[in-house]
Amino acid sequence: MKLTVAAVLLLAAAASAAGDHFYTNSYRHTDVRAYPAHRQGHNRIPATKTCAESADCSASPRHTRMERMMKLKEEHHDACRAAGECPIRRDALAATPCVGGKAGQYECDGVDLVSFVPISDLGSDREASDSWGWTDPQTGDEIAIIGMEDGTAFVQITPDPANPVVLGFLPMSSDDRPRIWSDMKVFKDHVFIVREVDHGMQVMDLTKLRDFYGSPSSEVRQLEDDAVYREVNSTHNVVINEETGFAYLVGTRTCKGGIHAVDIMNPKEPVYAGCFADDGYVHDAQCVIYDGPDARYVGREICFNYNEDTITIVDVSDKANMKMLSRVTYFDAQYTHQGWLTKDMRFLVSNDELDEMEGVLPYTRTLLWNIEDLEDPYLVGPHYAAETSIDHNLYIRDDLAYLTNYCSGLRILDMTLTDQGIMPEVAFFDAADYCNTVEFLGTWSNYPFFESENIVVSSIELGLFILRPQYDSLNLGDLS
Repeated sequence: MKLTVAAVLLLAAAASAAGDHFYTNSYRHTDVRAYPAHRQGHNRIPATKTCAESADCSASPRHTRMERMMKLKEEHHDACRAAGECPIRRDALAATPCVGGKAGQYECDGVDLVSFVPISDLGSDREASDSWGWTDPQTGDEIAIIGMEDGTAFVQITPDPANPVVLGFLPMSSDDRPRIWSDMKVFKDHVFIVREVDHGMQVMDLTKLRDFYGSPSSEVRQLEDDAVYREVNSTHNVVINEETGFAYLVGTRTCKGGIHAVDIMNPKEPVYAGCFADDGYVHDAQCVIYDGPDARYVGREICFNYNEDTITIVDVSDKANMKMLSRVTYFDAQYTHQGWLTKDMRFLVSNDELDEMEGVLPYTRTLLWNIEDLEDPYLVGPHYAAETSIDHNLYIRDDLAYLTNYCSGLRILDMTLTDQGIMPEVAFFDAADYCNTVEFLGTWSNYPFFESENIVVSSIELGLFILRPQYDSLNLGDLS
C-alpha cells in the first residue's frame, strides 16, 4: 500500500483516533506505508509494567566471551592510539572510479568510490563504529548516520553524493567515558541510539535535519536529543522491527543480556514492553514479521538472535510470553556475532567474530544456514574468503550480500546460488589499506538499503565512505 505524503497525513489523522494503523517508511522501502497497530494472535502488553518489576528483566548477564572480546578490541585500539596511528587523518575524496583494480590508493574490484568524509569533518576527533541510514519520506533525501565514540554524525548524501553535506553531530547522552561501541536504527523518522556506556537509548527526531539540507557549516552543528529511555543503561545493539513498532535492545545489563523489548510506537515516549532471558546474552538480532516457507509461523514476529555460540530463534509475538523455537551451534563456534535473512527467508547468513583469530583457519568465514524449518535450522556450509580478516556486520539486499570485514573492507557476495550452497564473491572495495591481518582495525559496518543503491561504509580509523558497485558488470549466477 503506497501512499503520498498528503494521503498519509489524512489517513494518519483518522487512524490516530482509531488506533488501528501506524505509518512509516523503512530501510526496506522509502515510501511511507500503513501497518496494523494490532495483529491477531499478537500481544503488545508485557507481563510487568516496568523492567524493575520483572525478575528476568532485573537479572544481570554473564557474558565472559563478550567481555574478553571487548578487552581484545580495546587493547588493539589503545595500542593504535598510543602509537599515534588512530584515528588516521586523510583528506576528503570524491568521484574516484575503480579502474585496473584501484580507486586512488584503495584496492577494489567492481566498486567505485563516490566520496569519503574524514573523521575530522564529522564533528569528532575520536574513532567511528556503526552506521545506518534514513530516507526522508517528504523530500527523498538520503541521510547517512555514523556512530562515533562520543556521539553520532548525520551526513546528507543526496542530491550530490560526490559532495556530501555534514548536517550535524549529536553528542552522547551522558558524561561517561566514551567507548567505541555504538549502534543505531530508525523508525518513524526518529533515530534510536545505544552505546556500551551509561547512556540509555537516545532518541532524536530526524526531521529537524531538514533545516540544514544543502547547507554546509564552518563548524559542525551540535544537535540535541528529544528523549532518552532509561530502563537500560549500557546496551550493545538496538534492533527495530518497523512493521510492529518495537525496538529490541540486546546486550544490556538487563534480561541476562537477552532481549529487552521497548514499544516505540510513540518514538518520543518509549515504553518497556517485555523481556526474554531464556538463552542469556544476545549480541545482535534481526526481528521480522515472518513470511517464509515455515507455514506454522507465517505472520508471527520472529527474532533471529546471535548469541555468542548459537543462533537462537525466538517467537516474540506475545510480549508477555516470548518463546524459543530453536537454538543451534556449529563447528568451531568462537563468537557468533551477527547475520541477516535472505529475501525469501529460506536462508540466513551469519558470521563469527573470533574464528579467524582463535579458530581452525585464519581466513574470513561466512556461514550459510537453511532455516526453512524454524524449529530445526541447519548449517549448509561455509564460504571462505582468500583474505585473513575478521568479519563484522553483514546485510543482504535482493541478490547481494554486503559484508564489512575489518581489514579487508566491503565484500559483496552473490546470493543467487544459495540452493547450491555457495556464495561467490563478485566485488569488493578495501577501505582498510593500512591493515591486512587478523586484528580489530578497519571497517565496521555498511548500509546498502538506499534507493540510490549507493553504499555507506563506516571505517573505524578513517570516517565515512560512500561507495557504488558497478552493478551492471556484476556477474551473478556464474559457476565458471
